[in-house]
Amino acid sequence: MSDEKIPADVEGNKENPLQPIDTLHHDEALKVLARYSGEATWTEDEEKRLRRKIDRKLIPMLCITYGLQYYDKAMLSQAALFGLREDLELTGNRYSFSSAIFYLGFIVGSYPAVLMAQRWPIERVAAGIVIVWGGCLMCSAACETWKAFYVQRFFLGFLESGISPMFMLVVGGWYKKHEQALRMGAWYCCTGYVSAVSPLINYGLGHIKGGSLNSWQYMYLVAGVITVVWGVVIEFFLPPDPIRARGFNERERYIAVARMRENNSGVRNTHFKVAQVWETLIDIKFWIIFSTAFLIMIANGPVSTFIPIIISGFGFNPLNSLLLTLPAGVVIGTIEITAPYIAYKRPGNRTWIIAICQIGTIIASILLWQLDRSNRGGLLFACYILASFGGGYAVLMGLQIANTAGYTKRSVTSSGIFVGYCLGNFVGPLLFKPEDHPVYAPGFIAVLITSIAAAALIIVYRFVCMWENKKRDKAGTMEGFEHAYEDDLTDMTNKQFRYEL
Repeated sequence: MSDEKIPADVEGNKENPLQPIDTLHHDEALKVLARYSGEATWTEDEEKRLRRKIDRKLIPMLCITYGLQYYDKAMLSQAALFGLREDLELTGNRYSFSSAIFYLGFIVGSYPAVLMAQRWPIERVAAGIVIVWGGCLMCSAACETWKAFYVQRFFLGFLESGISPMFMLVVGGWYKKHEQALRMGAWYCCTGYVSAVSPLINYGLGHIKGGSLNSWQYMYLVAGVITVVWGVVIEFFLPPDPIRARGFNERERYIAVARMRENNSGVRNTHFKVAQVWETLIDIKFWIIFSTAFLIMIANGPVSTFIPIIISGFGFNPLNSLLLTLPAGVVIGTIEITAPYIAYKRPGNRTWIIAICQIGTIIASILLWQLDRSNRGGLLFACYILASFGGGYAVLMGLQIANTAGYTKRSVTSSGIFVGYCLGNFVGPLLFKPEDHPVYAPGFIAVLITSIAAAALIIVYRFVCMWENKKRDKAGTMEGFEHAYEDDLTDMTNKQFRYEL
């Protein structure tokens, strides 16, 4: 039997379910705990059944949504093989910047999206964003110049920016710390597996000849229509948090909320707290995570923008180059789900796993830099493992959520890590210049250096967290959960909080 109890400050509300709950200083989860009048304990089997039900309702929604997001934003590299660059005069560095400007939109849009998600129902914010970005994606087909395409790419990034931070908050509100890494990986691995499916779709669309549109325009229109339809589905089926999700009875809702006490970070609070923003800005752990995300994502420049072009530089035609990207999607998708699975099974090793995932990217960047262009087998292998960093980034997102308490702080840091992600993605494509084709030596040297730096930095993060945990133990304040739903207490102010490694 679980030893979870209703907090002492909530038990007095059981006899009067209508008594107001202070949600300014406390989490909204207290509403569920205060109004529940059944048995306060539950069995392990009961919790397992509930967790499986949450997985069935939530994970497919997150996976499909994130898969569509990656399909839409990575469309550029595949459309580039079918006349996009020629039709829009994306010559010289214009093509690289058309990828980079997307992430400027990401940076601008990420914080407004998360603020809206904290203030209003997160499922409605997500649905609205997905529908509008689907419409924006279809507008790509109407672009006739590189200038118009830049504007479209910026606003597409602006609209897509909120999904990852919002999903981090959703997972943080449903799952315990040790469960989060695997669930983060479940939806993030779709970036890989979608990369194994989208080339097949675009391979078919690439055969369309004649008519008033080119094949790359059909690619954008089809993807946009699918995205708009899915946005409507999100509105009705995404379970936002245990407090408001449909399809759970009173007992299930109580367990879903009460079991989250051990996270020491609450479930949801709609009040924006400026003090928690300031705390984020002075938290060295946040800045280490931010910098690690930035360094990791430098490598995503060649992955999301140049891999099909690099493969075509090996002497393959556009259609075959597209098909040869399929194994990369399978390999990387598998890494992106395996790394979080190991983190789930082997607690206390998340930082080591992130560092190990960088090894694949380091090896790939060396091979792509040093191998002769005639060595197609070795070069293709390098292309397939270049995005190994994705497994580490999936673990990194879960680590950030697990190590942050205070709903406003979690919102801000979720967006913050994504800003680091965006900056890396912005800088990455600009390092690969047309004059360096086909080797792109300066770009891969930069990827090599930043990948090594990211691996070193995450180990520094591990020792910082270990030092903080030991300091709290020595001070005599042991880990506890009395303040789990006090939203004014963050991970820095709640000395019962312990950091995951």
